[in-house]
Amino acid sequence: MQIDEVELGDELPEERPDVSLETVKRFVKAAQMDFPRFTDHEWARREGLPGAVIPGIMSQGHLAAMIHRWAPGSEIVVLDTIFRTPMVVGTSVVCRGAVTNVEDDGTIEIDLTILSEASGATGVLGTAQVRLAS
Repeated sequence: MQIDEVELGDELPEERPDVSLETVKRFVKAAQMDFPRFTDHEWARREGLPGAVIPGIMSQGHLAAMIHRWAPGSEIVVLDTIFRTPMVVGTSVVCRGAVTNVEDDGTIEIDLTILSEASGATGVLGTAQVRLAS
């Protein structure tokens, strides 16, 4: 992806990442953060959550992967997220992004969201500053 191919308002292709219980279990084990709130729905409910929740860093990883699939070879300079609503493991979520700024030096800004398809709630909001490969 070259800077002259990017326009303000361009939307990244939506992604529906695998956030099944099996995938989350593998992720938290690899990340050495295997806490029951991520892998046990009943435990999470006892903590006041709606069920086992997708770890924040996993959500950030899905957003970063979406950016890199859209712009291979790019460098994510900054990825900033706000977690608004718990995203429940095993539900269907959709990652979206839209270009909000394009600089001549090859740097772009992207607004990011992760939505729960069932409720329509925005679980994660974010922005990324990305330097496209030259």
